[in-house]
Amino acid sequence: MIDELLGYFQELLFDESVRVVALTGAGRAFCAGLDIKEFDRESSDDVERIFHFQRRLAEIILAMRRCPQPIVALINGVAAGGGFALALASDIRIATPTARMSAAFIKVGLSACDVGVSYLLPRLVGSSIASELMLTGRFIDAERAQRIGLVSQVVAPEDLRSAGETLAGELLGAAPLGLRLTKEGLTAALASPTLEIALAFENRNQSLCAANGDLREGLSAFLEKRKPHYAKV
Repeated sequence: MIDELLGYFQELLFDESVRVVALTGAGRAFCAGLDIKEFDRESSDDVERIFHFQRRLAEIILAMRRCPQPIVALINGVAAGGGFALALASDIRIATPTARMSAAFIKVGLSACDVGVSYLLPRLVGSSIASELMLTGRFIDAERAQRIGLVSQVVAPEDLRSAGETLAGELLGAAPLGLRLTKEGLTAALASPTLEIALAFENRNQSLCAANGDLREGLSAFLEKRKPHYAKV
């Protein structure tokens, strides 16, 4: 699964045929993380092998953040360890009431700072809650996750797919270039040390969108009360 996820998200970087990605679990969990039963404990002291494994895992998170398509995580159950990281690396998270998330690494003798969690979680919920969840490995349920802004919506299990499709439809209503540059701009702004740098990035993005005709079409569609027909990017 690591190889498949890594290959998929890396290929999206220049794939203009895909505009939105929905990520969910195929069973009763979103992703339970490392398969402990299959983990080779005897090789756990092989530093080179562990480092190689860590880098492959980390590249998935980087690829998710680099790909220009918004990623909607449909969290249909437990998201623990690496599964939690996949949820955090998504752009929007919708959960069912049974969803539970945990930085489970610390429960098995590791640091909870793994696969981007130490970077992404504090930016989503603040350092105090991130510290609580990471230092204890506690599970956070869907109700609390929505209350603190970790997920934007909680829906019944039978409504999860339709909620994802509704959201995807709204995202697809935006200009293709504008949608991609909004994800890129949000990522850049979160890492920007000053307002001036964020504004410069915004100025560049708006100029690009206006220059390819999307602004003209968007304004015309608004005035004519019709759906816009944006140029493909």
